[in-house]
Amino acid sequence: MQRWRDPAKDPRREKKTNLITPEGYEVLQSERNFLWKVRHPELAQKVQEAAAQGDRSENADYTYNKQLLNKTLGRIRHLDKRLDLLTVVDKKPDDQERIFFSARIELEDNEGKRMQIRIVGPDEADLKEGKINIDSPMARSLLGKTLDDEIRVQAPGGEQVYYVLSVDYD
Repeated sequence: MQRWRDPAKDPRREKKTNLITPEGYEVLQSERNFLWKVRHPELAQKVQEAAAQGDRSENADYTYNKQLLNKTLGRIRHLDKRLDLLTVVDKKPDDQERIFFSARIELEDNEGKRMQIRIVGPDEADLKEGKINIDSPMARSLLGKTLDDEIRVQAPGGEQVYYVLSVDYD
């Protein structure tokens, strides 16, 4: 049983920004190609071999590989739809002193801790690599700012203050 969600506040229904960097697009495209050209034929072959063994209702190998094949096909369909919607941003902004999409930013907090982040699209965001989603509160507060600006971000632990140390679009 699922818990009830208010449709107006359901995070799964939030509109995603359809921007992506050229590197991120290439990663999604290569994942799609791998799944279609390598993974799909492997799983189809395994399902076919398991089906040839006879009774499918008690054949765990058949059931498992069929589920994997269906998940793989679902991921391929998702990537096909997503890749069609995405807009690749490969042009640097005219004003490279300001923070926009794909900017690499170095920030410092009040305690002197530094962090480096890059603003990317939702499909390539990864906090471990320092890539933040353009739709996140942090990225929204950074957009349009310049060197030495103060940024205030509402976080679960309270308001946090950061200072922009550098902006780069390499």
